Amino acid sequence: MTMEEGTLNSPSRCELTEEDYEAFQWDTREDCEVRQILDRVADKWSLLVIALLDRNTLRFTELKYKIDGISQRMLTTTLRHLERDGLVSRTVYPVVPPRVEYALTPLGMTLHQTIQSLVTWTEDHQSEIALARARYDKRVTV
Repeated sequence: MTMEEGTLNSPSRCELTEEDYEAFQWDTREDCEVRQILDRVADKWSLLVIALLDRNTLRFTELKYKIDGISQRMLTTTLRHLERDGLVSRTVYPVVPPRVEYALTPLGMTLHQTIQSLVTWTEDHQSEIALARARYDKRVTV
């Protein structure tokens, strides 16, 4: 059986060389969860949780208080997903009432560094983006 031109030799592998790279292959490669992981970590609630846990271990109620607009259910779901992905650790203390704290894992800390780079880029370019938006809005509304 011959392989079609442009088909990767091993579709179960996520690694690509520079010349093989195509963003839309994230959805087509078997056993590659890049798209799912990106959807999770790029979610606005996940980004906020990761940012808040950068240097702090926080309790659920502290996170809820600090994240404007998040529901208790959404925070619970977000924390569970981040814990499942190995980005956040959950520590339960055997006290009454129960105390639960959340912290970034070493893997989560590496993601925070990436998120910080994105935030820095946004801060550096926010005025350019504001000008582009204004030009666009002026053109579209005319």
